Formats: sequence, C-alpha cells, structure tokens
Amino acid sequence: MDKIAVLYDAGQAVLSTFDLDEVLQRILAIAHDYFHLRNVAILLLDQRSQELYVRSQIGWDEGQDKIRWSLGQGITGTAANKKRPVYSPDVSTDPHYICSAKSTRSELAIPLMVRDEMVGVLDCQSDRLNHFDPETIDLLTLFSTQASMALQNARLYSLEQQRARQLQAINAIAQQTTAVLDLEDLLGKVCGLIQDAFRVSHVSLLLREDHDLVLRAHHGSLTPRIPVGGRFAATSDPWVVVLADSRTSMESDLSSVPESAKFFTESASRLCIPLISFGQTLGVLALDSDKTDAFRDGDQQSLESVADICATAIQNAHYVERVKQLAYLDGLTGIFNRRFFELRIIEEIERARRYGSGMAVIMADIDQFKRLNDEFGHLLGDEVLRQVSSLFHQQLRKMDVVCRYGGEEFAILLAQVNAEEALGVAEKLKKAVAGWQFPGVPRTITISAGTAVLPEHGATRDDLVRAADTALYSAKQSGRNRVCLATLASGQTVGARN
Repeated sequence: MDKIAVLYDAGQAVLSTFDLDEVLQRILAIAHDYFHLRNVAILLLDQRSQELYVRSQIGWDEGQDKIRWSLGQGITGTAANKKRPVYSPDVSTDPHYICSAKSTRSELAIPLMVRDEMVGVLDCQSDRLNHFDPETIDLLTLFSTQASMALQNARLYSLEQQRARQLQAINAIAQQTTAVLDLEDLLGKVCGLIQDAFRVSHVSLLLREDHDLVLRAHHGSLTPRIPVGGRFAATSDPWVVVLADSRTSMESDLSSVPESAKFFTESASRLCIPLISFGQTLGVLALDSDKTDAFRDGDQQSLESVADICATAIQNAHYVERVKQLAYLDGLTGIFNRRFFELRIIEEIERARRYGSGMAVIMADIDQFKRLNDEFGHLLGDEVLRQVSSLFHQQLRKMDVVCRYGGEEFAILLAQVNAEEALGVAEKLKKAVAGWQFPGVPRTITISAGTAVLPEHGATRDDLVRAADTALYSAKQSGRNRVCLATLASGQTVGARN
C-alpha cells in the first residue's frame, strides 16, 4: 500500500501544474527521490528529425546531454523504437549502451506514450548493478504513464499560450503597420515588431527590384554580413523557390549553405516567407536564428499571416509613395519639379556636411527658347523640353537629381563631387544637347549652365542657388552654349567654357 500511496502522490504532483519546465522538474525529482536514482533524464522526440534529445536531466556527465539519439540507438533509442521498457541490469555487457554518466551500472528506459504516440523517454540510471527489480519497473512504468499525460497537458497548454501570444502579436502588428505610410519607416518598424513578438534572433525584409532582391531593413541580435541595400539575384537559392513558387522555405540547418547566401554570421537556421499582395510577390520576409532547427511547422502559419499583413502595408506605402512622387513630378517632362528640388537640396546639403563630401548645383537653361516657340510653335517647344529632360536623365547618375525649375530652366543636384567634376558634368550635358538632332527643328539647340559647389560658393540653399544662377547669367552673357563656374569666395572667377 505504501508504494501505491507513493505512486498516487507522485501522479498528483506532476498533474497539478501546466508549466512544462515545472512538470519536467517534478518528474525528475520524484524519480530521483522516491526511486533512489542517481541519474535520471527526460528525452523528448523531435518529430521532424525523429531523434531523441535531452530536455531535462539530473546527474549526467557534463556535455553528455547535448547528444542526440536516433530511434533504435542506445538503450533509450531502443525503448523508443520498440515502444516498451528496455532494461539493462549490467550496462558493461550491453552492446546498445551509450554512456551518459561514468557512474552508471544499470539502466532502465521507459517510453513516454500518449495513446499510441511516443513523445519521449524516461531514462533511469543507477550506480548499482541490477538495481531495478520487477516491482520497481512496474511502478516506474505506471508513473511514466502519468508523466506522459502531464507532459502532453503542459505541451498543449504551452501551445495554446503561444498561439494566444502570436494572435496578440499579429493584431498589434496589423494595428501599428496600418498607421505607418512612409515606406522606410514602415520596413524598420515591421522588423522590430516581428523580432520582439516572435522572439527570433533576427528579422529582415527584402524587396524585389528588377531581377534582384534588395535588403531594405533588418533588426535583431546577429552580425550582418551585408549592408542595407545589398542585393541578391532573385534566381538563386532559396529565393527562386520562394519567389517563383510563392511558397515558404524552411532551412533547418545552414551549415552547408554557402556564406554568400547568408545575411548574418551566426545564422544556423532560416525561414523565408514570400510577401504577396493581390497576387504580386513584392519580396521576402526572412527570419534567422542562431540555433539549428529553430522553426516549427506550428510557427509557419502565424508568420505567414504576419507576412500577408506586411505585404499589404508595404503595398499601401508604395501607393502613398507614388502619390507623393506625382506631386513632385513635372506634368510635361516627367522629371521632378521645383517643389521636389527644394526638399532635396536641403537633404543633400545636410548629407554633404555630415559626411564631409562635396555636392553641387547646376542651373541650366535652353538658349533662345522664346524664339524657338515663336518660330515653331508651343507644341514643338514642349517636345524640345521633354527631349532635353530625357537627355539630362540619361547623362546623369542614379544618385543625381534633375528637376524642371520653371519654364525652360533646369536645376540639377550632384552628390559627392568637387568643382572640377561638377563643371565636367555640366560640360557633358551641354555637349549632349548640342549634338542631338531634335525632330522638326532645323537648327541646333543649345543650353547654357552655371555651376556652384558646396562649400566654396555657399553654405546654404540660397547661397548655392544664387551662385549657380549668377554663373548661368555669366554663361548667357558670354555668348550662350557654354558653362560657367560660380565666383569663388575670394572674388576670383573661373572663366566660361565654350
């Protein structure tokens, strides 16, 4: 009766809580104290790899709890494979024995079963030979049934708690992302929210640009291997699967993946989810972990819901960005207008000051444009404006900005240039226009341009524009079809270039 009472008390103890860690500790404590076991462990089954791993233990030698057992391997793996207790009264003569503690002399492994499903193994070891008599084995087997139920209840409770947290996280992300309409702000905020809510090592957002994926934002604790703005070919693995098939890619172990395909130094596993909005794949939401096999199938559905929310928010931000761009585009030429110029020149001046790099303003004007309109009409004049805008756009770098300042005048912002380089760009634009055959215009079209550089010709927006405008006036007065550099602070001037 005493042993039945012990078994009853033990069962009540392990079934009285839903906290998984507490259940595990109680199972170990009861096996250790009630059954006088020196070494005891609970191994759980990894459903994906079909391997046993140590979830909690008492008395094992240091480092031995990191080993994994396949089904059929060792005494524990044999018990799991056969789904019945396996007893070795003398481990020194047992060919299946795998040492986890040097003090072990006998070992009993009992599968933890829920219905017919095996969830793990209760591994009991003693420093005495033939420690486990039939009655003790029966009692431990009965206790393992109660332990199995307690483990399953705790896992189900933990899963429900996790799902509840994930639903709250999804709702919070949905609420917070809907209010952010600036694309750059949105991308950074999304990464931070997901990393915090789902407790992963790192979150990245890559957006599709032409045939590439571009890393636009990331947040987390890992060490980046590429900067924001880094590009990956959309046709390489794993992106080709994610983008072409619009399906999630789960990589449980990145040890064999080329370093060039990793975002972060410590990445050990990765989950990549396509960002799909209205049937269009916008990019990829990537989650990295510094642990192998970190992602479970149960996480995937919740994270795909988050990806859908992100895709919609990104699409909305794209629409807002396009609307903003339309407000900053010149309706006739399609290039930026003066309103956009006024915004960007302040940004470029601040950036040049912060990084100690140069920047320049070119003011350019089509020579004798009024005469052109008078001779050939405004429709042809409009076409000349469009083609000059297109020529400027083709000759400049992507980082440069060309705007229609008003009428036939253009304002151009050049980043990271000195005076000589800026003057060279202006000269290149002048030659491109003079060498172009404008349809319907029987004579050569030319431009004049004035160039001013920060800080030599001014430290503010007004100073730079005024200096470039004055240089443009000098180019006109010098006979047109030429470029001039603004007056230097000392009063010295650079002559016009034909």
